[in-house]
Amino acid sequence: MGTISRRDFLALASSFGASLAWRSRPAWQSRAAWQERRDLYPQGVASGDPHPDSVILWTRRPPSPTSRAAALTLEVAEDLAFRRVVARTKGKISAASDWTCRVLAAGLEPRRAYWFRFTDEHGFGSRIGRTLTAPAIDDARPVRFAFVSCQNVTQGASTAYRRMIWEDERRTAEEQLGFVLHLGDFVYEVVWYPEERATMYSRRIRDVVRYPQGDKVADFHIPATVDDYRALYRGYLLDPDLQDARARWPFVYMWDNHEFSWKGWQSQQSFGSVRPAQTRKVAANQAWFEYQPARVKKPGSASLERFDAPTVADAPIRDFDEQGLGVERGNLAAINSLTIFRALRWGRNVDLILTDNRSYRAQPLTDAADAARFRPTGFPAVVAQDVIETLDAGRAYDGGHPPATIRFGDADVPNPRVNAAPQSMLGAAQKAWFLDRLRASAAVWKLWANSVGMLDWRIDFQNLPPEVGPRWPSTGYAQFADDDWTGYRHERGEILRFIQRERIAGVATIVGDRHAFLAGVLSPTLPPKPFEPVAAEFTTGSVSAPGLFEAMEYALPKDHPLRAIYLHQPSPPAAMQPAINLSCMHGVRASLALQRTADAQAALSARNPEVAPHLAFLDAGGHGYATVRASGSELEVEFVCIPRPLERSDRADGGPLAYRVSHRVPRWSPGAAPQLERTATEGELPLVL
Repeated sequence: MGTISRRDFLALASSFGASLAWRSRPAWQSRAAWQERRDLYPQGVASGDPHPDSVILWTRRPPSPTSRAAALTLEVAEDLAFRRVVARTKGKISAASDWTCRVLAAGLEPRRAYWFRFTDEHGFGSRIGRTLTAPAIDDARPVRFAFVSCQNVTQGASTAYRRMIWEDERRTAEEQLGFVLHLGDFVYEVVWYPEERATMYSRRIRDVVRYPQGDKVADFHIPATVDDYRALYRGYLLDPDLQDARARWPFVYMWDNHEFSWKGWQSQQSFGSVRPAQTRKVAANQAWFEYQPARVKKPGSASLERFDAPTVADAPIRDFDEQGLGVERGNLAAINSLTIFRALRWGRNVDLILTDNRSYRAQPLTDAADAARFRPTGFPAVVAQDVIETLDAGRAYDGGHPPATIRFGDADVPNPRVNAAPQSMLGAAQKAWFLDRLRASAAVWKLWANSVGMLDWRIDFQNLPPEVGPRWPSTGYAQFADDDWTGYRHERGEILRFIQRERIAGVATIVGDRHAFLAGVLSPTLPPKPFEPVAAEFTTGSVSAPGLFEAMEYALPKDHPLRAIYLHQPSPPAAMQPAINLSCMHGVRASLALQRTADAQAALSARNPEVAPHLAFLDAGGHGYATVRASGSELEVEFVCIPRPLERSDRADGGPLAYRVSHRVPRWSPGAAPQLERTATEGELPLVL
């Protein structure tokens, strides 16, 4: 990597709205009159997107009843005592950026720790933060990091971060994590107020966020303005465990849906029907930009201190390009007000490629007016895979021979997308960039920070015994979810076949969103079609947001005929277990056998070997985080699962573990298939047989 000049860094800092702190030599002892006042910096400090020579540093210093500040001084040091300060600069703060401050610290040394702090003109200082730069591009040592997603502090605790910190503090410097990858749903914009709803399932609703304006939909509230979205981040970042994690490691951020809207796509929302929300998409982007330190591009002036929001109006989208992108002027302005797909490199071993899976996607099939015709009744939380596959591919289905009708139950339903182009999640421009980056990457591991999953978690309801429950209306599999890549199957297949055709080895997707732990391999098709793995995938459980297993515990009636497919109740007083795990990995007859016999071996003897040859692990009820170790020869991923985080623990380690499990995939050769193996287990795995 060539040397970047101070002038180049100044231009770079300006492009993503930051001041510049340039390293000076030699180091000096701080002379700042710094007095720690965490109360004046209520959201703490953070750092993000480390490069070998630079990192973005962040804080927020709002006015208080007794103290106001106009500017902050940042110091960056090689030691915790600030006796070896290497960079110092001033950054402005104002109401225009909600009093946040972003600084690019540059000219740093690769793969080393730095400490930083902010001080106002009165000598009142932030807490001290620690950050780490990335290794040099020729560094062959293993890369270690954690990945997380889906933290809902209004409904749960962030004890996963406390466990992560506690374990990392006990590792040697070489074994410690280098960064944390956050795959989205950093905030949940859907908020219940405790006086209107006291609980969600068995969870206490916390009074964390109040919208200055907002809208009420059903019994929950959603943000309407930039101040509403800012209130989300301000509330979430008061969480002590989350704040401590941001002060310990640099984070790399990608958003998912809840940073904008639960049922959002492009600049539209969907709560029963599609509603234009261009102004809210811009507001959501602005708040994300202000609170997440990242190397992302904003349009507008070269202002270092503020996000220049484009002027848009909420308007329906009536015209779309071939990829399903709305060409309405305000829609394009809203989604392009912040571009966050990007790539970062960690030495020889890791090219981390982040895609934005929400801003450019075509309208989800489940939002379509005629979607209700294809919803199976009596089968909770699933859709018919063959129906989704046909609708998603449109006129490209079956090599350009889509059916005029779709058989569903006893009816032949007209195919509403027989002449439509295939759906796209990435959009044309981002997909071209992504495929070019994959093809050109020289890193051992091409790790795709993929906020939504690709692995099918499917159930063979077509194999239900006739005497059990309703009749499945399709000849193919049921699948959980169609809001992720399993609902954009044609483009998923296109990408996987590109990897196959180009003989690109070492591709693994790192996933959030599903509120479940999964490990497996990705193939363009699954049995009964050919099974040809080309990449690996690892999905982390949620930090705190409820998952599918918990939802079924509380929503599925005890007399539901398919209850044994979703839930298994061992003899009391044993806790309920997620039969979903068993059904997805081994089929419905395995779960029915378990219910009948309470014998794991009897369950496995009834398994369907074709349902999940791609899955090595699935826990639909897991919470926690995952860690990665990427070396020149193998990729190791450990799932660290904690008990359901209903309340914050007062223990230094964040409370007990539920289990930990590790999987390893050796680096495979071009044209070969990845092979996963489970290498270690601690604790009891929940119905993972």
